[in-house]
Amino acid sequence: MNDPTPDVFAPGKLGPVTLRNRIVKAATYEGLTKDGQVTDALIDFHVRHARGGVGMTTVAYCAVAPEGRTDRRQIYWRDEAMPGLRKLTDAVHAEGAAAQAQIGHAGPVANPKSNKLPALAPSRHFHLTTQTFTKAVTQADLARVVEEHARAGRMAIDAGFDSIEIHMGHNYLTSSFLSPKVNHRKDEYGGSLENRARLARDIGRAVRDAVGDRIAVTAKLNMDDGVPGGFWVDEAIQVARWLEADGSVDALQMTAGSSLLNPMYLFKGDAPLREFAAVMKQPTKLGIKLVGKHFLKSYPYEDLYLLKDARQIRAAVKLPMILLGGVTDKAGMDTAMAEGFQFVAMARALLREPDLINRIKDEPATESLCIHCNKCMTAIYGGTHCVLSTEPAWGAARA
Repeated sequence: MNDPTPDVFAPGKLGPVTLRNRIVKAATYEGLTKDGQVTDALIDFHVRHARGGVGMTTVAYCAVAPEGRTDRRQIYWRDEAMPGLRKLTDAVHAEGAAAQAQIGHAGPVANPKSNKLPALAPSRHFHLTTQTFTKAVTQADLARVVEEHARAGRMAIDAGFDSIEIHMGHNYLTSSFLSPKVNHRKDEYGGSLENRARLARDIGRAVRDAVGDRIAVTAKLNMDDGVPGGFWVDEAIQVARWLEADGSVDALQMTAGSSLLNPMYLFKGDAPLREFAAVMKQPTKLGIKLVGKHFLKSYPYEDLYLLKDARQIRAAVKLPMILLGGVTDKAGMDTAMAEGFQFVAMARALLREPDLINRIKDEPATESLCIHCNKCMTAIYGGTHCVLSTEPAWGAARA
């Protein structure tokens, strides 16, 4: 007999953690850190989402190494960051929500000029946005990165997090190894899918060995890089099966797109070229004006736009799954539950209205005000927020 379809507002079990409901604030780079440290504004950001009703909020992005940041201001796991992270998790817990840390290494998406360190990639290639070459990682580099993920997991426990999300998407380092478009290696980390998935599996097992069942472990895994010759859903099905067989994760969240090659593929909706150009420095500003429409493409938006591919993963594994992509209302949440997903993840709709979950719970017919203009993406340099929102800026005095 099939289990009844769960209520999205009922508590949900995620590994060793029970969330108050099945709604996760997805990782969105907040742009609210300074010198790799938690700020009051970052705490306010996550407290507002916790107070707004989510079961768990995700802190993004916490790099496992200094060269793994997309910007030098981002948090990376080190002792100096711990007091601020503990203050953040305590504040989220005080609102009744759980806190998740997204951990990973940006690899070829990292900014070598900002970090003053080379960006690492499976193979050497030209970094278009920074006009530099990436460094092909050595096996010694890979061993270090695997251990740094394990160390990040241990530190996340010490900082009070309830869960960690291993970033295996968007052509960050692990995802770039999975992608035959980016990975041209001839050793045991390149070529066959088994080889290309070696790093993802090594990281997953190392993290699980480090944290045991003291904290939930999820993975954000690409289904489609959004570029010809990239990682695709048929391969994602096999990688998901391997992660399940390894016992390394408690849940999977499927994603899409490449921050390196096709960043708008994940988001769907408008591509705000003018707004991106306005916040960029030269020569990037000029580049966006000249060729931005070829790099920042516009894709039609529809609700639950990742469901079609994600349901193929759902059919292939027994692991709990988190549906991401165009979840904006109760109807979409109910569809996800009926399709066998245990949780849903929301991002832009909650940037527009941090209290949306509480309002949907009170009135299920509530509709999101998000219009998927994606202008929030251009706000990351001064604090990610919806530019149309009447909410006060992050860091304002808390009620």
